[in-house]
Amino acid sequence: MPTAVQNSLARMRATMGGFSVAQKTIAVILIAALVLGTVALVSWLTKPSYSPLFSGIEPADASAIVEQLKADGVPYELTAGGGTILVPEEHVYQERLTAAAAGLPSTGGQGGYSLLDTMGVTSSEFQQDVTYKRAIEGELAKTISAMDGVKTATVQLAIPEESVFVAEQKDPTASVFVETQGGVTLTSKQVQAIVNLTSASVEGMATTDVAVTDSTGAVLSQVGTGAVGGAGDQASDYESKVQTAVQTMLDKVVGPGKSSVIVAADLDQSSGTKVTESFAQPTSGPIALNESSTTEQYGAGSGGAGGTGATGVLGPDNIAVPNGTGTGTDAAGTATGDDGYVNESATKNNAVDKVTETMSVPAGGVSRQTVSVALDANAASGVNMQSINDLVRNAAGIDTARGDAVEVALVDFDTEGAEAAKTALAAADAAAASEAMWGTIRTVGIVALIVIALIVGLVVFAKKNKRHDREDVDLGELAAGNAAQTWDATMRLDLDDAGAASRRQLLADEAATVALPVAAPEPSPEYVSAERRRAEIDALAERDPEKTAELLRGLMDERVQS
Repeated sequence: MPTAVQNSLARMRATMGGFSVAQKTIAVILIAALVLGTVALVSWLTKPSYSPLFSGIEPADASAIVEQLKADGVPYELTAGGGTILVPEEHVYQERLTAAAAGLPSTGGQGGYSLLDTMGVTSSEFQQDVTYKRAIEGELAKTISAMDGVKTATVQLAIPEESVFVAEQKDPTASVFVETQGGVTLTSKQVQAIVNLTSASVEGMATTDVAVTDSTGAVLSQVGTGAVGGAGDQASDYESKVQTAVQTMLDKVVGPGKSSVIVAADLDQSSGTKVTESFAQPTSGPIALNESSTTEQYGAGSGGAGGTGATGVLGPDNIAVPNGTGTGTDAAGTATGDDGYVNESATKNNAVDKVTETMSVPAGGVSRQTVSVALDANAASGVNMQSINDLVRNAAGIDTARGDAVEVALVDFDTEGAEAAKTALAAADAAAASEAMWGTIRTVGIVALIVIALIVGLVVFAKKNKRHDREDVDLGELAAGNAAQTWDATMRLDLDDAGAASRRQLLADEAATVALPVAAPEPSPEYVSAERRRAEIDALAERDPEKTAELLRGLMDERVQS
């Protein structure tokens, strides 16, 4: 072993040998903590980085994938209740390809259009229809499950069979079951999106033919109405919207907290189709669509059209009037006279402007609403009430034709509750601040106590070491010598007396220093002599430590024998 290493080990052993029991214990604890920290750091640095292989999978799929990872010898971790599998980053893509080749993760029987790939040519028409319906259900379920907040979804379609023997064909319907993630509630827009997506995927299905239910059993959409939520929810949403608009406007006019708005709305839940026809005169004049005319003429002396003989017409008493006594008519009617009978008629159909409007009336229309506004009399004393009334009418969309009403009144607001709430809030803030302050004081006190305890422990430990070193030095003062110089017993006794005197002087000086914090007195001659002898002994020990140790041992033996 090299000499430098041996010297280092020797110095280390010598240093450790000079430690007390407490120092050795602290050293062992520090070394153990250092070793454990090093091991933990190395373990953390060498640990591979894990990435999600699959998330949100079923337990059956998770079990199959774990078996595959075990077979491939790839380490893994399970999180999120077993629904997420983590693998080292370098194995993610390879294991995904391997799982996809094995058909993992499966879709729980909802394979979508992939079900059509397994159909054979010998499949019956019933099997084809059922498989096609299952494919559409699976595709819809996977699409809905991709929405934010949706964990799983199940779609059931009821498609009636087409038949030529049925006079009236029924419309298809659908039911959607949605399981949301923890703490997530679907919004009305999301539910309406699910309804529209499902109805648009099946031919002949309307939005009113889709029912949506969540995992808690709440009905989000009903068949027949198609409305998201109930009538109460729609009315509440409308009232909140109008109330927010009016309240925002009043807060800017009279100030926050100086007004109160209440909106009550009645919604018409009936729906139907409205057809309106209107007619108008063409602006460019009448336009003939079709026109026809007829003419009849009988000549004089004829018995008919082109015949001869006496002709005439019936008189007032059904008596035939001779032709010579007949009366004439206008050009468009019947003309009789000496020359014969003439009848002319014309029919003309003119075009007119016709407008036909067909409008679908949805449910949820506002049939009537009322708005009540209360203003604080102290804050709105100088406000024009007519202006406030007009502003509220415009902001709420008041229609007097349907019976809407607005009422604005100045009242004295009760501020006791607000003051009490303000006081309680201030007290809560003060209590929180006080708690935070005392928490900080406790933390600082604990830290200070720990620091003081450490300082006291270090001071006590340092004094013990100093006293131990002083005793060693006092023992060294009792023996000194070498081959060129020897001390007699009288000199050693003088050293003992001088050491004792110096120790007594030190104790007296320390007591005086503790009792009265004044300047230290001048050292006594005995103390100076003892310090000089101690320096000489230290120099002797440095020059010849072996002989100094022999003298010390001899002195100790003499004391034991005496």
